Amino acid sequence: MTYILTMILVGIFAGIVGAVLGLGGGIVITPVLTLIFQIEIKYAIGAAIIAVLATSSGSAIAYLKDDMLNLRVAMFLEIFTTLGAFIGAMLSLVSDAKFLFILYGLLLTFQAYNMYQKLRSKTDSYVAAVPDKISEKLQLNSSYYDQSSGKTVEYQVTNVPAGSAIMFVAGILSALLGIGSGAFKVLAMDTVMKMPLKPSSATANFMMGVTATASAIFYFFSGQIDPLLAAPIAVGVVIGSMIGSKLMPRIPVPILRVIFIVVLLVSGIQMFLKGL
Repeated sequence: MTYILTMILVGIFAGIVGAVLGLGGGIVITPVLTLIFQIEIKYAIGAAIIAVLATSSGSAIAYLKDDMLNLRVAMFLEIFTTLGAFIGAMLSLVSDAKFLFILYGLLLTFQAYNMYQKLRSKTDSYVAAVPDKISEKLQLNSSYYDQSSGKTVEYQVTNVPAGSAIMFVAGILSALLGIGSGAFKVLAMDTVMKMPLKPSSATANFMMGVTATASAIFYFFSGQIDPLLAAPIAVGVVIGSMIGSKLMPRIPVPILRVIFIVVLLVSGIQMFLKGL
């Protein structure tokens, strides 16, 4: 009973972090289970995939209700993420994962630096963004109500081809490394497509649930999902993601970026060391 309650608490913490940052609960689950509880890595990854699904399910409804989630952007970009995941699954048979872990770690560190630069500038790039023809034709531009500032924020989506290319790479890395690659999704929307950070995080959360479904099926039939481990974590993650989805709209963007920088640095170093 103590074990189940502990796993539920781990899930709640992972769900809150995953929902607030749009990185999925797996970014917390895997290191916590392997480093603290000494659980075998393959079962930790299986539980992390379930955590990503649970985070997406628990937060998507709240983000849709608050108009934080840009559903048009999510469904359009999911085409490229899914295609990338399909190619990544084939490449996983012949590729060297060590190099990819090192590369991914360096890219996460770069994203943390980019977030720091945005934090220093104190102005968001979406303010001066000019929509391209694709975003206008697909009606990707949107708005949301920012509860932390009490204002409605309107934004334009730009650089859609470049964002789509990054989503394609994110799909490849998801399949090759068994991760949600939420940081790449946020990178594509927040940095390249000039969307505000909060809609980027909410949209990334939704997209990861779609991408992780195929991985979850694979891990289930390969016997890497332990029900006694994954089930209580999933329960906790759903609870945590609901809490996180209520917290995120109220957190000021600068504070959200600081949290992002810390998590990205820790994750980047972890991936780099795993590759070494």
